[in-house]
Amino acid sequence: MLATPGSDPVLLPGWAAEPKWDGFRALLSANAGQVVLRSRRGTEMAASFPEVVAGIVQLPDATALDGELVVWDAAGRLAFERLQNRLARRGAGSARAAQECPARFVAFDVLRLSGTDTTGWPYRRRRATLESVFAARGLMAPWVLCPSATDPATVREWLTWASVGIEGVLFKRLGDAYRPSGRGWQKYKVRETTEAIFPVKFLCSVHRARALTDETSVRAVSRQRVRRR
Repeated sequence: MLATPGSDPVLLPGWAAEPKWDGFRALLSANAGQVVLRSRRGTEMAASFPEVVAGIVQLPDATALDGELVVWDAAGRLAFERLQNRLARRGAGSARAAQECPARFVAFDVLRLSGTDTTGWPYRRRRATLESVFAARGLMAPWVLCPSATDPATVREWLTWASVGIEGVLFKRLGDAYRPSGRGWQKYKVRETTEAIFPVKFLCSVHRARALTDETSVRAVSRQRVRRR
């Protein structure tokens, strides 16, 4: 499912919002131990991210997820350049890169669960199902549950975190089904460049695999990026 650019960052009633990540949009399918990991445009990426492939043992069989592949640097910022470098690695080089700068799969939707097609379910039901999978199975790295909010104040706060790699926000109707290749979401990208201090503890809330448990701050300059989701 695709997003249409918007100019208004206000969260409306009947909608939910999610952070927009600086990474690769990815579709993952796990079935009987076989993994398909593809970009939105069909590029096969499994060979470049062996840690994600290995992580399917944590998932229910016959499950498909929509999400974003990301890499964090040591300071807690999303590192798109490192992610790009990972895509070119294969074989032993890919295994080394997985140790040096591991990727994470930020899951924001479930399209199939234990063989059941969930794309016809409304977003609110798919979201609740995704959260229950993470909780019931205790999913750990490489899996990260994307935050979702219906509180406008939370969305406004996300929009201040561009300097750690959050590009903006995505808006999704709570009652919408998932339409592959259809445009039903809206996206708002942060465009102003400002210098500020932003809390890294946001990354703790969505990335249990990282040891960012202290209340630290990062000084950085936010950047405008042109990525796709």
